[in-house]
Amino acid sequence: MPSQLTFYYNPMSRAAIVRWMLEEVDADYAIVPIDFEAGDNRKPDFLAINPMGKLPTLVLDDLTVLTETPAIIAWLADAYPEAGLAPEPGSAERGTYYRWLFFGGTCFEPALTDATMRKDVLPKSSVGWGTYHDVIDTLEIAIGEGPYLLGERFSAADVYIGAELFWAGMFAAPRIAESRVIQDYVARVTNRDAYKRAMAVPDA
Repeated sequence: MPSQLTFYYNPMSRAAIVRWMLEEVDADYAIVPIDFEAGDNRKPDFLAINPMGKLPTLVLDDLTVLTETPAIIAWLADAYPEAGLAPEPGSAERGTYYRWLFFGGTCFEPALTDATMRKDVLPKSSVGWGTYHDVIDTLEIAIGEGPYLLGERFSAADVYIGAELFWAGMFAAPRIAESRVIQDYVARVTNRDAYKRAMAVPDA
């Protein structure tokens, strides 16, 4: 099991997803608060760790720096196998797990940006996610067969996709609040004890 991890965190960022995952695996971690308004993420000390100036950022005890939400989630699932949040490497289930673990960043987030922030319309054939409605249809099928993305088994992929759907619903993204399948799924995954701990742990 890894020694204490250093976790750079602001609750109003994707670091909230990683905090949930840290609680799922019962990791020993120390929070370093990052105040965006104070510009902490653009200060030299932090940029020396993550030149992107972004969260989440996780530093291991050997000073290895991990960034990018799905990468951190995948590493944590493998580093803490006793949590049972990743299928066996090389198994078919592992392939399905990877599919959904990376669906958030490659399809859901860009499709959400496309649907809510862009004024121009990109040709469906030119983007990897197709359309926003393609993405939501795909997620509804996957979680409708549930109760989780891997069927009966909760995994790290549910941490990522569940958190992203919850976040999108908070910002009134199209079709999220209206979808009973999505709302039931979000309610299931956010009812976990680790999620509740992640939301309750002091931020400083």
